[in-house]
Amino acid sequence: MNGAQTAAQAMVAATARLRAAGVEDPARDARVLLAHAARIEASRVTLIAPEELSPEIAERYDQLISLRAIRVPVSHLLGEREFYGRRFRVSRDVLDPRPETEALIEAALSEPFDHILDLGVGSGCVLVTLLAERTSASGIGVDLSESACLQASANAVLHQVQGRVEIIQSDWFEGIEEGQFDLIVSNPPYISLDEMTQLSPEVREHEPRMALTDEGDGLGAYRRIAAAAPDFLMPGGRILVEIGPTQAAAVAALFDASGLIDIRVVPDLDGRDRVVGARMPG
Repeated sequence: MNGAQTAAQAMVAATARLRAAGVEDPARDARVLLAHAARIEASRVTLIAPEELSPEIAERYDQLISLRAIRVPVSHLLGEREFYGRRFRVSRDVLDPRPETEALIEAALSEPFDHILDLGVGSGCVLVTLLAERTSASGIGVDLSESACLQASANAVLHQVQGRVEIIQSDWFEGIEEGQFDLIVSNPPYISLDEMTQLSPEVREHEPRMALTDEGDGLGAYRRIAAAAPDFLMPGGRILVEIGPTQAAAVAALFDASGLIDIRVVPDLDGRDRVVGARMPG
C-alpha cells in the first residue's frame, strides 16, 4: 500500500493481505478499517473509492491492516463494538460483546425487573443494555478485573445510565448484600481448558483469558453462581446465565440442586442452547 493509490486500489491490496493472513472476511474488514482510517461512515467508502488517499490516511490504513493481519480484532482497532443496537467501548481488557449474547438480553426483557446483579460485568454491555431498555430499573455490576470495571463504568456514562448503576470490583458475590435482586444475569467464563486451543487467534490471543476459561472443565463459574444465587435472589426472582452450546444439561442440574425452579433453556438465533434460566421459589 505504498505510493499514491486510490481508495479502491488500497482496499484491494488490503483485502489480499488479510486473506493471506487467514482473516475470515477480509473484504469486509478492509472496508471497515478504511472507513475508520478516513474517519467516515463505512457506508461512504464507495463514494471515496475513485479518490487518491492522502498520505496521512494511507499511513493510518497501513497500520490498521498490519495489526489486523496479526489478528488483532477489528473491534479493538475501532475501539468499539455494536451490541443490541448500541455502540460499546471495548479493549483487550474485556470480552468482546457478541451477537449470541443478545439471547440473554431478550430473555431478561421478557419479564419485568427492578434491581439487577450482573456477575462478571466486563464491558458492561449486558447490564447497561438492560438498564437502557428498562429506564426504571437499577443495577450492580461486579468484576474481578479493575480494568473491566473501568470499562463498564465508561459505557454506563456513554449510555447515560450511570445514575442507576454501581460497578464494584468483586470476586462474584463477595461484598454484595443478600436478598435484594429480582434478576441476576451472567456471561461467565465457560470455555474449558481443553477447548482453548480451538479458539481463533483473535479470541485466544487478544481477549482476557480470565473472561474465557476457568482453567478447568468450563463449569467452575456456574458451580459458584448456582450455590450462592439463592441467597441473593428475592422470592420469585430470576437468574439467567449464558452457556456454551453443550452445557445446558449440566448447568440446569446445578440450578436444580440449589433449589431453583422453573428451569428452562433458551436457544440463540442459530438454534444452539445459549441461556439457562431459573427462578427462586416464591
